[in-house]
Amino acid sequence: MTPSLSWDGESRMTYLSKVLLNPLRSGAQKLLANPQAMHAAVLGGVPPGVEGRVLWREDSARRSGGLIEAVVLVQTPVEPDWSHLIEQAGWQTEEGQALVRPLDPLLDALALGRRFQFRLRANPVRAVGHGEGRRGTRRGVGRAELQLDWFLTRTSVDNAQWGFTVNMEPHPHVQVVARDQQTFTKGADKRRVTISRATFAGELQVTDATVLRETLLSGIGSAKAYGCGLLTLAPGSGYVVAG
Repeated sequence: MTPSLSWDGESRMTYLSKVLLNPLRSGAQKLLANPQAMHAAVLGGVPPGVEGRVLWREDSARRSGGLIEAVVLVQTPVEPDWSHLIEQAGWQTEEGQALVRPLDPLLDALALGRRFQFRLRANPVRAVGHGEGRRGTRRGVGRAELQLDWFLTRTSVDNAQWGFTVNMEPHPHVQVVARDQQTFTKGADKRRVTISRATFAGELQVTDATVLRETLLSGIGSAKAYGCGLLTLAPGSGYVVAG
């Protein structure tokens, strides 16, 4: 596989990071409540002007009393520096340091027919009001069955547009494990934005390794700046950065 190149022609790797946040700190609470603020924080982990997309996903365990663990997964086109994020919202202990691993071994392992466990938080949308040359307006899909249909349509054997399918016999190997709507303000005019999110998890089978590699690097769907689109794979249970 040809490595990605930086602007000066040197080889560059892709990295996946796992950053623990302290949910009792005000800085963490601000980031977890506003995906726009979190997006700015994760962009601060790489130098400005670096080519390639930064993708992130907040994966936090919750209970009725609040957060148990706050985790942010971030995929970057260069090795990141999370010292600012840890100082602002993380754990200032040895155990609380960010875990950073190169993603290239996983990218190299992609092969036709291979299966992986996966997890994806996406922003399923549909076009409304289109026709007669009009592009239409994108609106979020909020119902669980429609969110699952949105995913299955794009991962069927006949239309595996992301380079993989979950439609393996006898039933599709995917389920919606979490759903929510996140509302926040954006811009100087404090415009209100609402995003419908669905978290999909299951097992996929590679149908096109080249397309899947691009999917991993570019992300899936819309609202990528707001914590959607990061697809994570693992040969078994857990994240690839856990090993």
